[in-house]
Amino acid sequence: MKAVWNGVVIAESNRTVAVEGNHYFPPESIKREYLVPSDTQSLCPWKGKAYYHSVVVGGQENRDAAWYYPQPKDAASDIKDYIAFWKGVEILP
Repeated sequence: MKAVWNGVVIAESNRTVAVEGNHYFPPESIKREYLVPSDTQSLCPWKGKAYYHSVVVGGQENRDAAWYYPQPKDAASDIKDYIAFWKGVEILP
């Protein structure tokens, strides 16, 4: 699977974990130079607290387009530190 935004691959792995229709990419598959930490957080009742990154490619920012769970609840332990994308980031096979 690949995560692509503005024509640039920002993550690629054959070991993603699919949860609720989202592909979570393992930490080592992420091209971190395209991620900027955000102050945004959200809470999922069964996964726990999510933290966000903005995706920046070619000077364009896609605010809070990536999220992850650094300390997920037990039910979501498989996605600890894995990163998922939305807001126009394409997930391709």
